[in-house]
Amino acid sequence: MVREGRMGLFDKFKEVTKKVSEVENNIYNEKRDYLEIYERNIELEKEIAERTEELNDANKRMFTLQHIWEMMNSSTPLENVLEAIVNSTQGELGYMHCVIISKCEDENGEYLQVLAQSNDGLIERLNNIIGSPGIQTRRLAYDNESVFADTMRQRKIIQTKSIDQSLKSVLPELSPEIVTKIISNQPVKSVIVVPLITQTKEFGWFCVFSAREELAGTEMDFLGLFAKQIEMAITIADLFQAVRDQAVTDALTGLYNRRYFEESLEKEVQRAKRQQQPFSIIGIDLDFLKKINDTYGHFYGDLAIKTIADVLKANARSVDVPARIGGEEFDVLLPGIASDGAMIAAERIRSAIEKTEIETIGHITGSLGVATYFEHTENVDELLELTDQAMYTSKRNGRNRVTLAKPVSETSWQEIAVNTFLDILSKNRVPMAKHLSKELCLKLQAPINKDEVSNESLYTVADMLTKLYNPMHSSGVIKSKVLMATSLAKRFDLPKEDIDNLRVAVLLYDIGNLMLPQDLLQKATPLTDEEKAKIKNHPVIAAREILKPISYVQDILPIIEHHHENWDGSGYPNKISKDEIPLTSQIILIIDEYFALIEPRPYRAKLSSRDALEIIKADSGKKWNKTLVQEFISLIEHDIV
Repeated sequence: MVREGRMGLFDKFKEVTKKVSEVENNIYNEKRDYLEIYERNIELEKEIAERTEELNDANKRMFTLQHIWEMMNSSTPLENVLEAIVNSTQGELGYMHCVIISKCEDENGEYLQVLAQSNDGLIERLNNIIGSPGIQTRRLAYDNESVFADTMRQRKIIQTKSIDQSLKSVLPELSPEIVTKIISNQPVKSVIVVPLITQTKEFGWFCVFSAREELAGTEMDFLGLFAKQIEMAITIADLFQAVRDQAVTDALTGLYNRRYFEESLEKEVQRAKRQQQPFSIIGIDLDFLKKINDTYGHFYGDLAIKTIADVLKANARSVDVPARIGGEEFDVLLPGIASDGAMIAAERIRSAIEKTEIETIGHITGSLGVATYFEHTENVDELLELTDQAMYTSKRNGRNRVTLAKPVSETSWQEIAVNTFLDILSKNRVPMAKHLSKELCLKLQAPINKDEVSNESLYTVADMLTKLYNPMHSSGVIKSKVLMATSLAKRFDLPKEDIDNLRVAVLLYDIGNLMLPQDLLQKATPLTDEEKAKIKNHPVIAAREILKPISYVQDILPIIEHHHENWDGSGYPNKISKDEIPLTSQIILIIDEYFALIEPRPYRAKLSSRDALEIIKADSGKKWNKTLVQEFISLIEHDIV
């Protein structure tokens, strides 16, 4: 019994011991599990921190790329975009220094130049050591054995730790002591050199200075992507510049075009008024261009035009504005130059033109005129007129000479046109709402004195009157017609008086349409014979009913009355033909036809310039003198008005 009790106690002890052991094992296993979880959590937290840092870096890179992309898609100048790139890379992405270097070439060979660099202490330290001039303004050497040449040859990103060699390759004149001083006691451990290639052109390099000796693969990938953005920015800037150049330059000669010249002239007038300083204009006309075209062909005519352009470029100061105004006509704006200086410059140009020999043609000459602001007039339109008159005086006096303008002593064509419009409007010679008539009169009377009469006021009034009977008319067309008619008339060496009369006639020739019913002029279906007869009567209405009572336009009436007469006698109203028709009337007819074809009409869409010229060619010898057609087509194809 006692023995059985002892055995039971022993069994219970074993059972308790077993349970304790099981508990200890469970505690140990749970502790081990907790330790594993803890260690896993530490690793996870570390990984989260790393991924967060990578995400922050990626966000910074994306933000930088987005900022640059926004600048690229604006009109921001390239130098500002490049500065933003280097400063964003250095500041936001934690590099020590960033720089964009371009590869250049001149008569002394290839060299490097800093285009943009980040503003940081590193570059300030470098400039303090090397002295003036700073590295940003120096001509840097291009070494074919340098890391820059290697990256360009291999077309890949290269990281180098040889900072001293990289520095020595671009600044070989630095002594070893200076190089050692530059690279000592500074944080840069490596330089990443990224080649920049735009449209197969070796543009330069994007260089990043890092405090790390090794870079992650993702970082290299990002710098490659960044380089693509830089290349795109440069390409876009080049395209913008090309568009700007095309907008202000003449395609044939590379000189400035009429539009840029007029804008520059307007600015120069304001400057001259502020500073009470004169400026001059030299007008140049190539002699015998028609003879050159007829004898040798238009290729040599263009070659002669380009030769004069080259002479103007070679003789122009940096502030001068040489421009091609019309086919064989050029103007040079000379800021701050009075007439005596302008005459010297003009003679120098004339002499240079005469001395230049052209293949096949031989020597060419030019007729030049000079006019000066303040000295001859204070009205810019009048100044251009005086330059033109002086130039054509040179032509009439034998060509190949320079003539100084004379102050105006006669009534200008602008005054005649203004007075005619005022007479028509104030005396209600055409049907028009009183408020509109008053508004147009105010536009014409706005200048305080006659010297301030502006061509633009005339063109605006003529455009507004045209829109009354042709709602599809575009503003600016009247100005284009006047300029085109003037250029065409000059090709036939018409006297100044005839050209001035032609200008006024272009402003007034269709004014008879204001007397016709608008629904007739806007009719989209075919006209009846009766309706055609009414429309054909509009030149007679303009000449005899509206303008005849106005005494000072009597010389202009025949031009307007005959501007629908055809060369073969099939026109109207008098069915005259050939030389019976004033050349100025034929000029208006061909210009009127051209603009009618390239403008929309109620019964058809507008035609292209090419299609319009084909229609005009088809009527050569019928509606127009063949020579007139040839000159007109040459005028349009050379895009000179």
